[in-house]
Amino acid sequence: MRSIAIFGAVGVLVAGIALPSFASSGAPVDATATLQQVAFDDAQSLVVASQATAAPLDRGTYTATTPEEIAEKKEKEAAAARAAAAAAASVASTPRNFNPGNYELVSPGSGEVRYPLPQGSYNQGRTIGGGHNGVDMLAPQGTPIYSTAAGVVRASAESIGGYGVAVMIDHVVGGQSVSTTYGHMTYGSRQVQAGQSVGAGQLIGFVGSTGRSTANHLHFEVWYGGSLVEPYSWLAANAG
Repeated sequence: MRSIAIFGAVGVLVAGIALPSFASSGAPVDATATLQQVAFDDAQSLVVASQATAAPLDRGTYTATTPEEIAEKKEKEAAAARAAAAAAASVASTPRNFNPGNYELVSPGSGEVRYPLPQGSYNQGRTIGGGHNGVDMLAPQGTPIYSTAAGVVRASAESIGGYGVAVMIDHVVGGQSVSTTYGHMTYGSRQVQAGQSVGAGQLIGFVGSTGRSTANHLHFEVWYGGSLVEPYSWLAANAG
C-alpha cells in the first residue's frame, strides 16, 4: 500500500506539470494576435507569413570570387589593355595625309645620294658634338624632306624620343651600309611607314619642330658602317 501511494503521488505531480504546458502549446492562436505576440506566448513555435517570398538574386551585383572568375576577369582586363596599346601604336605608326603643296615628290638630281632638303632652302645650325649626333638644317615649317638614298624604312612614327616625328632609313651606298635619321618633322606629315622601300630623293615628310626642339629645322644623322659621320661632309662627298 505504501508503494501504491508513492506511485500515485508521483503521477499527480507529473500531471500537474505537463498538462498546463500541453494545454498552452495546443491552444488555438487568436486571429488578431500579432507575430510578436505569438512568438512571445510560444517561443518554440515558428511562424512564417503566408505572403513571404524569396527575393530574386541578381548575379550582376556580385563580383568575381572564385579563382576561375578572378583569373577570367584579369585576362579580360589584360586583353583590353593590349587592344588599347595596339590601337595607339597603330595610330602612331600610320602616316597621315599632308598637303605637299607644289613641292616635287622626288628631289632634283640623278646621283645615288641626294640632299635631304632642297638646296638653298636651309641654313646650317648646330652640328655634331656634346651628345648631339647630327646636324640641324634650319628651314621653314613645311619644307619638304627627301630620303638621301634608296633604302628601306626602319622606323616611322609620330614620336620617337627626343626626335619627335621622325623617320629612320637603312641604305646600301657604294656597297657599304648607311643609316640616316630625319627628326623633328611636322605632325601628320610623314609620307612613309616602317618596312616600306623608298627611292633616292623620295619625299618622306616635312620640316617641323616636334620632340626636343625649339625651332623649325631638320635634325639629320648619318651612320656609315655603324659609325657616326659628319653629315655635311658626307653629303658634299657623295650627293649629286
